[in-house]
Amino acid sequence: MRIIGLTGGIAAGKSTVSRRWAEHGAVVVDADRLARDAVAPESPGLAQVAERFGPGVIAADGSLDRPALGAVVFADPVARRDLEAITHPEVWRLAQQAFDAAEAADPDAVVVYDVPLLAEARGSRPLRFDAVVVVDAPAAQRIERLVAHRGMARDEAERRVASQASDAERLALADHVVDATGTLEATIRSADAVWEQLTH
Repeated sequence: MRIIGLTGGIAAGKSTVSRRWAEHGAVVVDADRLARDAVAPESPGLAQVAERFGPGVIAADGSLDRPALGAVVFADPVARRDLEAITHPEVWRLAQQAFDAAEAADPDAVVVYDVPLLAEARGSRPLRFDAVVVVDAPAAQRIERLVAHRGMARDEAERRVASQASDAERLALADHVVDATGTLEATIRSADAVWEQLTH
């Protein structure tokens, strides 16, 4: 089994690349989905969040009240680090389970770990990837995409992009780069070329 770390800033085109590689036979493990699972109702992760941040971040149905938690952690760097200290180890535990299941099903599997915040979380990364692939589009272009395609207000789009690692920080991790600056078709061609390099 080989594990490929796939990352990119918001609106870079990472989901396009992971879907394309799934068509080529990759087993895609989505870190965003694991992050939701890590704080699912009745999970150990959610219990730790409630213990640290209080009952105000738990909705009436027992699920995480994400807006309430977001209002706390985005205004307080210490609170955000506390949340990450709870969720990151749980996400990695779930990821390892997914990797083990993929290897059990096919020892030769190529697993793509789709992880948006790889550059931001690299200090807590217990896993060594066989390769790291960055889907690259410059920050200004990603802001335009958020405004044009997701209907986001420009100031919000700028905040979202600024809250993530810089393009240079992400590219510093890259063994391979998918060029996502052009059309969708051009991005897929670049993704196919990188896939060929990874698997041959």
